[in-house]
Amino acid sequence: MRSPAWFLDLRPLRDSRHFRDLWIGSAASQLGGQLATVAVLAQVWDLTGSPVGTGAIGLATGLPMVLFGLVGGMLADAVDRRALVRATTAGQLVTAAGLYAQALTGSRSVPLLFALVSLGAACSALGAPARRTFPVRLLPADQVAAGLALTNVSFQAAMLAGPAMAGLIIARWDVSAVYAAQAVAVGISALVAIRLPSMRPEGVEVSGGGRRSGHDGCGWAERLRRQLPKRGGRGVILRRPTLWGSMATDLSATLLAMPIALFPLVNEARFGGDPKNLGLFLSAVAAGGITAGLLSGAVTRRRRGGLVQLTAAGAWGLALAGFGLAEQLGTALACLALAGAADTVSVITRSALVQLETPDAYRGRVSSVEHVIGVAGPELGNFRGGLLASATSASFALVTGGLSAALAIAAVAATNSPLRTYRTPQAATKPTESRGGDAATAATS
Repeated sequence: MRSPAWFLDLRPLRDSRHFRDLWIGSAASQLGGQLATVAVLAQVWDLTGSPVGTGAIGLATGLPMVLFGLVGGMLADAVDRRALVRATTAGQLVTAAGLYAQALTGSRSVPLLFALVSLGAACSALGAPARRTFPVRLLPADQVAAGLALTNVSFQAAMLAGPAMAGLIIARWDVSAVYAAQAVAVGISALVAIRLPSMRPEGVEVSGGGRRSGHDGCGWAERLRRQLPKRGGRGVILRRPTLWGSMATDLSATLLAMPIALFPLVNEARFGGDPKNLGLFLSAVAAGGITAGLLSGAVTRRRRGGLVQLTAAGAWGLALAGFGLAEQLGTALACLALAGAADTVSVITRSALVQLETPDAYRGRVSSVEHVIGVAGPELGNFRGGLLASATSASFALVTGGLSAALAIAAVAATNSPLRTYRTPQAATKPTESRGGDAATAATS
């Protein structure tokens, strides 16, 4: 019996064994990440008892994610992407084992804990751009958005289940058991990475001139230097309105309207400061995201991906403005659920568009820019919201932020006709075929 057309499109899991392997590995890695987030938070609080200490976790993870994400983009366009993901996943596994060992031995060293957290974030960031390019290489064009929807659903499920699982494990045993569970999850991801096919970048002009070649007697460092792609790969973003418009849309939504930092203040001002409400706020966003993911067939089968992203991103801003005005808890949760659903739709369509519109030779570097925007945008958005709310109020920060995001996205839509009218290519069409001239242009710019 076939699923309704509006339900989550399962064709990528049925039709592609390699994508199925990728999805299983990604789901395991996402769950492990959520487990580790709670364990690190609990351990740092136990060691320091200070909000400054728990806040420093953001620096320990955020800085490596940005810095090594850009390096990972360059490497993803220089080497076999499968090999890069294997190596970085192995690094994450070693880090998880280190976290387990330091907790098991009763270490009280905060610098050691932060060093391991930073190392794990660096490994994750190095492999993230390469991993982002996999679905478009493993699936036909008309299934890429569906594959990304499946990945997003697993991520949202991990966000819901992971923290609860970690809390139960800590209550029953201790944080070392959570780190052990994380190591098992990352181990599954590492095993699955072995089964993936080789994925070397296609059609890349390298720094030494010509195409990539085999070993020529040089040392490994010299061979890597010669393999590095020429500069200008990220310039393809500026030359393609669909790419810069899609990323500008995402940056507008997160930078201007990110609400997480304002949850405690809203809860205190309107809902009595009940700590349960904070959990409900986050759960409402995740519940909306999962619901949208499960019903994503209604958008992933549509070819107007640019228009869908613009509409969903605008709905995100308006829903958060509504949250800023909501006086009743039920209304506030409904607005957050709508925002979560809109965010999921926007992320799925943006990710598919970026991968499909980027020639394979430059997907690593373009993916690294998308990765950095995805990491830095929400953090800066939360910082902006907190500063504005401290000078005014949470309601003012949320309403003006949401409306500003919607207006900025409307401006992108009005000035970027290629994004507004973009259509997903047919299954047989690849960016390297339909936009072949861009590869040569980018390589020489």
